[in-house]
Amino acid sequence: MTVQSSRVIAARRRRSSGVAEDFDGRRLAVARRLACMPRSDLARHVGVSPAAVTQYERGLARPTTIVLTRIGLALGMPREFFSRGLDIPEVRSSTAHFRSLRSTPANRREQALAFGELALAVLDLIERYVDLPPVRLPSVDLPAQPSEADIANAAHLARRELAVGAGPIPHVVRLLEARGVLVVRLPAEGFDPRVDAFSSSETASERPLVLMSPLKDDKARSRFDASHELGHLVMHAGVEPGSTVIESQAMSFAAEFLMPAAEIEDSLPTRVDWERFHALKRHWGVSLRALVYRAHKLGRLSDLSYRRANRQLKLWGYPEPGPLGPPESPSVLGAAVELLEQSGTRLSSLAEAARIPLESLHAVVAAGRGDKPRLTIGI
Repeated sequence: MTVQSSRVIAARRRRSSGVAEDFDGRRLAVARRLACMPRSDLARHVGVSPAAVTQYERGLARPTTIVLTRIGLALGMPREFFSRGLDIPEVRSSTAHFRSLRSTPANRREQALAFGELALAVLDLIERYVDLPPVRLPSVDLPAQPSEADIANAAHLARRELAVGAGPIPHVVRLLEARGVLVVRLPAEGFDPRVDAFSSSETASERPLVLMSPLKDDKARSRFDASHELGHLVMHAGVEPGSTVIESQAMSFAAEFLMPAAEIEDSLPTRVDWERFHALKRHWGVSLRALVYRAHKLGRLSDLSYRRANRQLKLWGYPEPGPLGPPESPSVLGAAVELLEQSGTRLSSLAEAARIPLESLHAVVAAGRGDKPRLTIGI
């Protein structure tokens, strides 16, 4: 038997086995990316061509029932997940501001985006039963080539519009959630540690998304990350992500948002005074490294003192001395689920109605509260 004839026979068998009538290609795309599996690998596992997988995902064709069963086994998802159910919003990679864009493989970024999409779908599901905070974020139109003063003004506007008074911000992550941003922390297991925090203001659900890194187990760093992503949401809607210029702008925004120059400049030391830096760290809730950078940026530390301080910080390594405690964690998803359960609505019922595995639902909810999330993908 020739190779061509065997392929013809295999194709006839697939056709005779019946086409899956209830099939959602969008869900296949989410499941494949969650499993971090290229189309070519999935095609090899289930016995079809990579082009066929592309057609399935785009809704141009449907797999047979046999192929769909193989897809479920290969991706560790029950067959019901691929049926039409709760819509899973898309977050396009062209709208996501990844801080680690160049150091992270594209498939790992897509895996993180798929988790974010699943989180948005779960939030949409919960919002049918619980009133959640509406989206109320300021927006700043920067000039074509913004100056440091323009970025600082954007941070001042954000503090004013978000009703942040003078002094340290008590909880940056809760502030974002109160203004309608979905904040979740990526699971530590199964995801590439090189995927840093990222955000997108242009999601299909019209709710901004911020995903935090699970590895930055430190309050100061989580606060700076959240402020950095807020900078993208406020300043960079519609701006192509990925450039060092855009990331530098978000970094400057975070520094001014957390440590307004007018409030902190006079208290910054003019020499490397670690006792003073530690006191400022505790007060403002930022890292020593951020304070040293801020002191140099505002002209309080000379170039020589700045280099000397950074050498010492490098010797200390991470975590740096004087930890502030656990990272700031989101709470909206966890609080909403508690309300549902108190009213008698079980997560298992929601999972069944939405055709989402209960384990995946639990992983998303855990990512949206203080628990350390865990996502298990079976093969």
